[in-house]
Amino acid sequence: MQSPGESGSRPRRALARTAQLALTALVTWFIVERLGPGLSELADAEGLGPPRWGWLTASCLVLAGGYAVSGWIWGRMVRDLGGPGLSAGRAVRIYLVANLGRYVPGKLWQIAGLALLARREGVSPAVATVAAVVGQAVGLAAATLIGALSVLRSDAGISAVLMWSVLGGAAIVVSALTIPALFRPLMRLWLRIVAPHSPDDAKVGTLAGLRWLTLYTLNWAAYALAFWLLVRGLSLEGELSVVGPAFAAAYVFGYAALFAPAGLGVREASLIVLLAPTLGPAGAALAATAGRVWSTAVEVIPAGAFWLAGMRAEAIGAETGEGV
Repeated sequence: MQSPGESGSRPRRALARTAQLALTALVTWFIVERLGPGLSELADAEGLGPPRWGWLTASCLVLAGGYAVSGWIWGRMVRDLGGPGLSAGRAVRIYLVANLGRYVPGKLWQIAGLALLARREGVSPAVATVAAVVGQAVGLAAATLIGALSVLRSDAGISAVLMWSVLGGAAIVVSALTIPALFRPLMRLWLRIVAPHSPDDAKVGTLAGLRWLTLYTLNWAAYALAFWLLVRGLSLEGELSVVGPAFAAAYVFGYAALFAPAGLGVREASLIVLLAPTLGPAGAALAATAGRVWSTAVEVIPAGAFWLAGMRAEAIGAETGEGV
């Protein structure tokens, strides 16, 4: 028999999830509405050829695979930090759904959502949060390493102070992850601050940081490849070593803009600056605009599908009296 609290909590949960889903759809519409128009005009102005659908399809598949691998890496980090071993499917589902929080101003919504969803799978909020925060830092370091290839080869006149500041920050993170004498004490200190258990209970391997950095760097190499495939699909020409890493560099600049949901505007401006010498102003604007719509759609559509599937499973569980 259901208690009054249980029966009243279900409508509230359903209402909250519906509001979150509506917010996601609203943000996605805003991005497409603000950035989507003008694609055909830009293409006509530059005299570009028709879309190459094979390249575009390949770019979507590689990008979707990259998102899934990011979720798997987070699940691996949870296990490395002493949490339960999540299956690849569950880790990817949790990660993708929580990633919808990136489209809300502020950088904490994604992490908070990840902790909440992971708790339902038996992962303590502390371990999920540590994995998310450390994963963000490692992912940014990996993106910086990949993006540096574009910044160093670009003729866009990037400020030397900005470039060396970014590279210096990445070098510090890389050193902290790859040097065991630094990595273990720093992880114990972070766990002592965030986790409710003693840091001595955290079974973090000496080479865990190096493994995380390697995985995230390979992951960002896949993202760079996916963006280059997109650019080729738009009938634009550019070297993989410049065009692909520019996507990673723009992500880092966009992430640094705390006020912008998912780096909206900042990422596109950075891409235009980095790609204009290679693709031309109109080509760079087309790539940046299409890149936002492309990356958002490939991320939001599967995440929304996972979300709706979870809501349906909970509804079925409520009807049959079984927990989900």
